[in-house]
Amino acid sequence: MMKAKPVLLIAVAIGFAVGMISCGGSSSTTSEQPAGGAAPAAGGGTAIDPNTAGTVTGTIKLDGAAPKMKIINMAAEPTCAMQHAGSPAMTEDVVAGDGGTLQNVVVYLKGDFSQYKLEVPAAAQIDQKGCQYSPHVLALETNQPFNVVNSDMTTHNIHPVPKNNREWNESQPPGSQPINQSFAREEVAVPVKCNVHPWMKAYIAVIGSPYFKVTGKDGSFTIGNVPPGTYTVSAWHESLGTQEQMVTVGPKESKSVTLTFKSSAASD
Repeated sequence: MMKAKPVLLIAVAIGFAVGMISCGGSSSTTSEQPAGGAAPAAGGGTAIDPNTAGTVTGTIKLDGAAPKMKIINMAAEPTCAMQHAGSPAMTEDVVAGDGGTLQNVVVYLKGDFSQYKLEVPAAAQIDQKGCQYSPHVLALETNQPFNVVNSDMTTHNIHPVPKNNREWNESQPPGSQPINQSFAREEVAVPVKCNVHPWMKAYIAVIGSPYFKVTGKDGSFTIGNVPPGTYTVSAWHESLGTQEQMVTVGPKESKSVTLTFKSSAASD
């Protein structure tokens, strides 16, 4: 019995040491927490004050006649051609809006938003329907998820060809699950093509902040919740280039700008 005591004492000492190490690990983890034990705010930065945030609105104009859109020949894909039997599919390089305005223009603010907490929006979507991408121009925030769906009864693939992001190319048979992707870096804009149907194309503009819009039929845009400051309003079009204008937004102020693109159409 006397010989068993040293073994027992050693076991107790080892157990005590293990307990001290475990407590030390727990204490170390706690010491790395911010003061008060609160976790860092998602995305960091300061929340934008709605009591001082302003708005930038405006219209994108087209100077001159828009080039005539061309009919897309989809004879190679009858299932898609049938969907356009009543109204043929047309190219979307330059789409004039109402009253001399311009559609499919990505309008966004250039500026330093690093001090603000900016939430990444929910997932966006691009569809493949009638052998065309819809929308033709999509704008996303960096790291914003987006889904690619196939509404056609034929196999498609989506193939973005970026310069500043990872290139990928995925096929999507009819009835398959959505493809989920995102882009990590700003790029205006990423061309998208389909290797199955060469007439299919779209553009995805990736912006480093939530301050962007894509113009519709009336050529207008509204960008809200803008913190006071001086920014560059940048408007990008796939074939007409880029137009820019400086704007200073004061507290609770709404500023309106008009940017005009020169038509590349030859005069009749």
